[in-house]
Amino acid sequence: MKPITVITPYSSAPRFEKTLHSLTESGLVENVIILSQEPVDLKMDSCRVLAGSPLTSKETLEHVLTETRTKYLLILPGAGQVSFEPEGLERMLDAAESTKAGMVYSDFYEEGKKEKKILRPLNDYQMGSVRDDFNFGSTMLFLTEAIKKAFKKYGGIPQVQYAGIYALRLKVSIEHQVHHLQESLYTIAGEDDSKDAGKHFAYVDPRNQSVQKEMELVFTDYLRKIGAYLPAGTLRKANNKSQPFSTEASIIIPVKNRKGTISDAVKSAFSQETDFPFNVIVVDNHSTDGTTSVLSGLATQYPALKLVIPARTDLGIGGCWNEAIYSDFCGRYMVQLDSDDLYAGTDTLRKIVDMLREGNYAMVIGSYTIVNFNLEVIPPGLIDHSEWTYDNGHNNALRVNGLGAPRAFSTSLMRKTGFIDVSYGEDYAAALRISREYLIGRIYESLYLCRRWEGNTDAALSVEESNRNDAFKDKVRTDEILARQEMNNR
Repeated sequence: MKPITVITPYSSAPRFEKTLHSLTESGLVENVIILSQEPVDLKMDSCRVLAGSPLTSKETLEHVLTETRTKYLLILPGAGQVSFEPEGLERMLDAAESTKAGMVYSDFYEEGKKEKKILRPLNDYQMGSVRDDFNFGSTMLFLTEAIKKAFKKYGGIPQVQYAGIYALRLKVSIEHQVHHLQESLYTIAGEDDSKDAGKHFAYVDPRNQSVQKEMELVFTDYLRKIGAYLPAGTLRKANNKSQPFSTEASIIIPVKNRKGTISDAVKSAFSQETDFPFNVIVVDNHSTDGTTSVLSGLATQYPALKLVIPARTDLGIGGCWNEAIYSDFCGRYMVQLDSDDLYAGTDTLRKIVDMLREGNYAMVIGSYTIVNFNLEVIPPGLIDHSEWTYDNGHNNALRVNGLGAPRAFSTSLMRKTGFIDVSYGEDYAAALRISREYLIGRIYESLYLCRRWEGNTDAALSVEESNRNDAFKDKVRTDEILARQEMNNR
């Protein structure tokens, strides 16, 4: 018997049958199971069509696994328009044999214009690579025995329609290596880059709510299996009155080279109407475009504007936050405002501080609306992270890639931990650390206008830069999962 069974959704694309031929003629594939929810007339040696539920469902995956007699199961989750490089499938199989991994995946090429191939490197898998949209490319080679052992020990796939493959790889990863081959072993048909903007916010799109509920169900079960699940009853309130502060709240704005937007941000901050005193701390990270001059002018207009220029010249955004929170200017509560964003109204600060006070929360996170540079609403509009629940939000936070804005913190608590000195994910890391022990409050109405424009720090990132950002957040999650396991062990 040949070593591989292939499972792929059906595609009407003209190159789909070419993909099937290359697989069946490779000498390594015993059979190909093609999944279709509609009748398909496809007659090809070693291929059969299985009608019914989608590939991601419990019903389909368990049916296929029951019938699989081969040592390996190759899943092509994206409708299978894959062209393996010469010896590419052999190389993947060799890696699976030599590493004894539960799953193997590799880098790939994407078809570009004029028949050029674009290299698409992927990230290594680590414990914290638990996002349901972690990019494995278009091929996932599983060791069948690893799947069966995982199911026997940790239970099978729950009753899901969309989260079946996610459940499969999480269960396999508990006791088996997920091995990344840093070689491009296949080519896929080019994708439409215009779809990428929607992917960034897919997990908060209301149309995906049923999908996200399934993903959360699967992930929460995984956390229980690995000893990293935290019951809501273990979380406590913060003691926000433990020490005196010179003012009640500080709006903190880290900035570097935002001459065109910093004035709007500062004026938005000072437009806030409150029944408590507050100031605005702007940490100017050695701007060179005239931002510093703009801030000096604003300081003459607003006495409560506190300008901080760090002694160091190598700080990231997290380091700038630390400059503010450890300064004598900082109030009891510290509230975020990015240098190119605005508050949605004059009552944003009051609503946030009221919630911090009334709930004794360590952190409060609001909701925001995506706008363009001219403050016109653009898709997807409101981002409210309604997937958060008070019972399980602190666990599910490890699965998603962000928690929302604006973010506000108890200063006394954050002075104990500080921020990671990076310019990406520093707020996410802080939120995970807080949610390990403390209650987080949520406001689901829009409090904040988040500008999306070419000046954003995450605009037009290269593949390598995106991978580096994703790998960093995966490492943050790895560290947090280990910390939660250790806490449970104690």
